[in-house]
Amino acid sequence: MGKVPDVIGYTLIRVDMKDSLSRRDFIKIGGLGLGSLAFNQYFPFRDDQSLPEHIVRVTYPAASVYDEPKMDAAYVTDHYRDDLLTVYYELTPPEGPVYNPLWYRVWGGYMHSAYLQPVKVRFNNTIGSVREEGQLAEVTVPFTQAYEYSKLHGWKRVNRLYYSTTHWITGIDEGPDGKSWYRLTDELQPIDYFAPAVHFRPIPDEEFSPISPNVSFEDKRIEISLITQTLKAYEGNRIVLDTKVSTGIPNARPTRNGIPTTTPSGRFNIFSKMPSKHMGNVRLTDDLDDYILLGVPWTSFFVETGVALHGTYWHNNFGWPMSRGCVNLRTEDAKWVFRWILPVSEPTDWERTGYGTQVIVSH
Repeated sequence: MGKVPDVIGYTLIRVDMKDSLSRRDFIKIGGLGLGSLAFNQYFPFRDDQSLPEHIVRVTYPAASVYDEPKMDAAYVTDHYRDDLLTVYYELTPPEGPVYNPLWYRVWGGYMHSAYLQPVKVRFNNTIGSVREEGQLAEVTVPFTQAYEYSKLHGWKRVNRLYYSTTHWITGIDEGPDGKSWYRLTDELQPIDYFAPAVHFRPIPDEEFSPISPNVSFEDKRIEISLITQTLKAYEGNRIVLDTKVSTGIPNARPTRNGIPTTTPSGRFNIFSKMPSKHMGNVRLTDDLDDYILLGVPWTSFFVETGVALHGTYWHNNFGWPMSRGCVNLRTEDAKWVFRWILPVSEPTDWERTGYGTQVIVSH
């Protein structure tokens, strides 16, 4: 492999040191090194900044760099959750692993793609008003910091909201920086939190329009293989989508409700569709290690215990079991499935229920 020149890819977002950083964050920023993107923890992305086109976000507490693109190569260093890395090129070496052979060339070596989310930085115009039912929007920056507000405590930092997640806009307010922020209402609790409007793309109504609406109910079905970790969508005998997924981890410790983490096999039907879903713990927190998944995009439930098809932003390891029972898809695939399956969801539906498309899960 050709060596990346020592001067290539040095990218650094300016950190405004007047903002208070914890000792952990200060050490983390100071140790990022070349090829990583340091950030301001409060307002991490501004519309007057430019970033490389091909970047990835580390989604795991730590992900390793190797001197060759294989798992048994020499260790170089680690990058940590929410570090942003410039990708010079992609490669799929014969060493694999077979189920997901994708590696990224980054500064100092190579990283396997399993815990690297491809992200972009796209800024958006603020909408003029919000309809009464709310407006669904997606995050278009690697992450944005959300806040709660109260007259007693002022602005309080809560969770980060990540690239490609979806959230319901229910209002437009002035944020702590004096600019327009969206009021976002959590569908599970419900509570309101706030984030910069420029970090969200309101999803137009036409992106909810059904795919293949003229195909009959009986002719649409989804088949998921737990062995091959694949999902196929059929119209009659014709495959219209064939993609890798990540189903439940077999024999892992059950969830807090005692539900097994293995994706159940059998014949099911879609019964609930939610374009934005709060999964994990109910409470909001600024602890990145807490199990809170806000804005899980394009969620379609097919088992009453909470098993669903949905988009995924916390890993990039499709083709291998990774979930607590659900079927993880790339977000673009989950959105396609959401539009293709029945029942039809309207742009204002926070949840649409009904007897929907058949889902067959097999070993």
